[in-house]
Amino acid sequence: MPQEPKKRHSRARQGKRRAAIKLIVTKTIICPNCQAPIMAHKICKACGFYKGKMIIKKKEKKQEEPKKAE
Repeated sequence: MPQEPKKRHSRARQGKRRAAIKLIVTKTIICPNCQAPIMAHKICKACGFYKGKMIIKKKEKKQEEPKKAE
């Protein structure tokens, strides 16, 4: 069985503790190759470049022609 707290924490003390618990907005930079927003020190998901070098070859999506109804 876990132990119970000896004394109750005040609302101010509780608020101080919870003030440190927060979400952080990620910092993004602009890809120099395709101008897409990316996270720093990561490969660009849009073009596959990192530090001016192609790391991942991206396949371009082919647009299929609509089938003609007969």
